[in-house]
Amino acid sequence: MARRNVFDARAARERCRTYRRRILDISQQVQALHIGSAYSCTEIVDAIYHGLMRRNLDGTSPDTFVMSKGHGCMIQYVILEAMGVLSREELDRYCKPNGRLGCHPDYGNPGIEASTGALGHGLSMVVGMALAERGRKTDGIIYTVLSDGEVQEGSTWEAVLMASSLGLANIVAFVDNNDFQSLGRTSETHPSFYPLPEKFAAFGWETVAVDGHDSGAIFDVVSARKCQKPLMVVAKTTKGKGISYMENVPIWHYRSPSPKEYEQGVVELEKAAS
Repeated sequence: MARRNVFDARAARERCRTYRRRILDISQQVQALHIGSAYSCTEIVDAIYHGLMRRNLDGTSPDTFVMSKGHGCMIQYVILEAMGVLSREELDRYCKPNGRLGCHPDYGNPGIEASTGALGHGLSMVVGMALAERGRKTDGIIYTVLSDGEVQEGSTWEAVLMASSLGLANIVAFVDNNDFQSLGRTSETHPSFYPLPEKFAAFGWETVAVDGHDSGAIFDVVSARKCQKPLMVVAKTTKGKGISYMENVPIWHYRSPSPKEYEQGVVELEKAAS
């Protein structure tokens, strides 16, 4: 029998700080990684794995998570490592010739349910998974995280329309709304992008907005859903959240810190723990 986890927001804050430090450490082993994108959705993905996805007594879950914004996969990797799904040795080989973890998730690796990163494909796969769960008469819920950039893709809106038309109330999706798509602010490059919650509501989804760095609030708004429609959570986030020189600075979409920047990042993360 699957059960809900007890969610401790204070413990979540410490986990998220630890995840950011682990990603920062890995950044010194490779030339570049999507650190800003991973930091913006850290609390969201943590809340999914440690609060929202139910667990059986053997640790498995009837629920599924798909990182639709595949370039944010570093946060998924470090969480899977902390859960014992991925080994430390495997993560240390990230983006190296003898490793199997790349800069986007690949199906077949432990804990990875779909190959993503070609933006605009993830939600369509989620719709198929949710429909399959219903066909098998399970109560499995499919969770996913999308980026601002991929919400601009027409295929995403086709999936949004299909999910509500099919009544797939077993989908819980998040938009990591950090107001950036690649190297530009979405509000400047695509001002008609906003307001987001109203757009999803017009397509037949239950919608809610939340602070994407408030783990307790994320858990609460999803737990309070009516479960009659697919749910879209528009989570307001900050790209590069947690390290001052990265926050809302476009270059950190795809760059590794220099040794000096790394040391400053370590100091800031350690200070946040005190």
